[in-house]
Amino acid sequence: MAIGTFLITGWILSWFKFDEIIIQTFKELFNKDITKATYYFIFFCLGILGEIVLLFQGAYYEYFLR
Repeated sequence: MAIGTFLITGWILSWFKFDEIIIQTFKELFNKDITKATYYFIFFCLGILGEIVLLFQGAYYEYFLR
């Protein structure tokens, strides 16, 4: 669930040109050119981290043991 939430958040932020800001920031800080695919991959990775946190908090155990 967190993966989808982060991807949708990244998509909504791209409406306000946040993706261009992140791409430009990576270019200036790390001297690396990234694409929009990398922008969405960053949000995907954040979503995976969110899923791992939920797993360790026990949120999925309660859901599956109902």
